[in-house]
Amino acid sequence: MPELVKLYIRQVLIGFGLAAIFVALLIWTNVANLQHLIFNAPGGYLALFLLVFFNGIVFAGVQFAIAVMRMADDDDEPKGGQRDALPILPRRLIPMPVKINADEARR
Repeated sequence: MPELVKLYIRQVLIGFGLAAIFVALLIWTNVANLQHLIFNAPGGYLALFLLVFFNGIVFAGVQFAIAVMRMADDDDEPKGGQRDALPILPRRLIPMPVKINADEARR
């Protein structure tokens, strides 16, 4: 199996584990009365599954993104562009008169 696929599977499992811990903390601290809703409502276990599943998708995506971004090599070489001189601007701006017709000014 390619290394990238192994990395992806590992990060997805970590993300879903973190999501399960997150949902467990939500229920334990009874945020927005979730504990009562999940354990006393019909279909509450479906809500629990969906909370873990959808948070797992988000956490797994973030976990994989962090893992991929950490794979970048550190470049110690100075990378600067060409340092061109700035164009010389006039010291005083002189206003220019612009002529318009009276009909155009009314629109």
